[in-house]
Amino acid sequence: MTKIVGVRFKSVGKIYYFDPLDIDVKQGDSVIVETARGIEMGTVVLENREIDDEEVVKPLKTVMRIADEKDFQIKESNSKKEKEAFKICLEKIKEHGLEMKLVEVEYTFDASKILFYFTADGRIDFRDLVKDLATIFKTRIELRQIGVRDETKIIGSVGICGRGVCCSKFLGEFEPVSINMAKKQSLSLNPTKISGVCGRLMCCLKYEQDCYDELLKITPRKGAVVETQFGVGTVEYVNLLKGMLKVKIENERESSYQDCHVSEVKIIKNGKNYEDNEKIDEEMLKNLE
Repeated sequence: MTKIVGVRFKSVGKIYYFDPLDIDVKQGDSVIVETARGIEMGTVVLENREIDDEEVVKPLKTVMRIADEKDFQIKESNSKKEKEAFKICLEKIKEHGLEMKLVEVEYTFDASKILFYFTADGRIDFRDLVKDLATIFKTRIELRQIGVRDETKIIGSVGICGRGVCCSKFLGEFEPVSINMAKKQSLSLNPTKISGVCGRLMCCLKYEQDCYDELLKITPRKGAVVETQFGVGTVEYVNLLKGMLKVKIENERESSYQDCHVSEVKIIKNGKNYEDNEKIDEEMLKNLE
């Protein structure tokens, strides 16, 4: 077992593990830690605890101390510097005629490096820009290109549900989301209906997917031939979440439709996969993932 504390550097960001040494920290404490990119200030979200060695990438960096008033002053000073650096970088981007969008500027706590986050449609030759910025700020400069999901996480927005987007409110890390999830959930495959403000598939498609996967294992598909208490018929409609089927029963005299629960039928021959039911432009939708 390994003793750790979990620290976040942004309000909704990834949790990183650190060795607390002999320091007893509490949830919500601000701490100064050693990271791969220098000294940083973060917030404890997981108090001192022991976890399996397999969950830790060693060697762990250490917690140096609990932040004091002087540290908070440095943090506030860095925040003011970031706003000024943002303005300067915007001017330099325009001066160099670069097709890039500056999203955020971040100083490391010890000011040993300044990170400029940006988005762009393709690769950008920003070598001259880096030289100009290094000359102005006289410290290490790093320009980091991020994706549209990361941009939305940083800036924040409101989703079609009317609430703040999940990524900027509570999602510490992005999880893979696929078109197949939308198909299995019988959602409209109209890109405007299943994509978020970032232009990619909505993260919330992932939330109920495990439930859908379990239900799909036991539920006949549309077109399936099933045996019911009314006789053998064909599944015409499926309400996956309620577990209800509308089955067409045919005999020599007439046809009838019967409502049956999944538990009341036996599958003789299953139908097509749900994802095959709708003809779509796969290439267009793949761009949303």
